[in-house]
Amino acid sequence: MCGRYAASKNPADLVEEFEAVVVPEKELRPDYNVAPTKFVYAIMDRRPRDEGTDAAVEGVRANVRRELAIAKWGLVPSWAKDPSIGNKMINARMETVAEKPSYRGAFAKRRCILPADGYYEWYTPTDGPKGKGGKPPKQPFFIHPTDGSSLAMAGLYEFWRDPARSDDDPYAWLTTVTVLTTTAEDSLGQIHDRMPLLVSRDRWADWLNPEKDGKNSDPRELLVPAAPGLLTAYPVSTLVNDVRHNGPELLDPIQFDEESDGLF
Repeated sequence: MCGRYAASKNPADLVEEFEAVVVPEKELRPDYNVAPTKFVYAIMDRRPRDEGTDAAVEGVRANVRRELAIAKWGLVPSWAKDPSIGNKMINARMETVAEKPSYRGAFAKRRCILPADGYYEWYTPTDGPKGKGGKPPKQPFFIHPTDGSSLAMAGLYEFWRDPARSDDDPYAWLTTVTVLTTTAEDSLGQIHDRMPLLVSRDRWADWLNPEKDGKNSDPRELLVPAAPGLLTAYPVSTLVNDVRHNGPELLDPIQFDEESDGLF
C-alpha cells in the first residue's frame, strides 16, 4: 500500500513541471509526512465549467485545461452517504480498480496524478532486538526517484456533495483522491509487496485525458511498475511513524545494517 508520502515542492514548481494552467487560490505548506485525510496537490485535466468557452491553450487540448488542484486524500464516491468512508479508501488496487463500484466511475473519467517527493514504506527486519509483541520493530524507508524529479503517482479523484450545506457554501463540495497501487518490483518488494503506480512523463496527457473512458482501451495499459533503477530507497528515522512529526529531517538517511539483515 501507500500510506505516507512527502510533498514539499511549492505550487509554482509543480505548475512548471506538470504544465498546469490553472492554480488553486490557497497554497499548501510543504509536508514531509503526508497522511490519509490530509489535503494534497493533484494534477487533473478538466473542462471549464462554461463549456461554451474556448479553453484552447498552446499544448493543451481544446476545452480541457490542466489544473493544479487541492484534494483530500481518501476517496469519497459521489453516492456515499458519509464522507468518513474515504478514510478506508486511500489506495485502489490496479488489479480490481476497473471493476470495484467505489472506483470504476472515477477510473473511467476522473484520473489524476499526485505529485510527491517520494513515499515511505515500512520493512520488518528478520533479526535484531525484539519490540512489543516479540517482533523486531518495523524500519521506515524513504523511496524516491533517483534523478530528483517528482514522483508522479497515478490517482483517481471524485467530487462529493455535502447535502447538509447550501449551494452557496464554499464547503458544499469535497474533492477527494486515492492512489493506485501494484505489486512492487523486485528490489523494492523486499521492503513491501505493494507500491504506488507511476505515470511516465510521456503518458501524462493520455492518463489525464477524460475522453479516454476505457470503452476502446484500458487506461491501465498506460501504467507500468517503476523500471529497475528508477527509484532508490534508504532508511529514515522512526520519527515518521508519528504524523505529528513533520519536517525535512524526516528525509535524512540513518544507519541500518541492511546487509546483515539480508535486505537487497
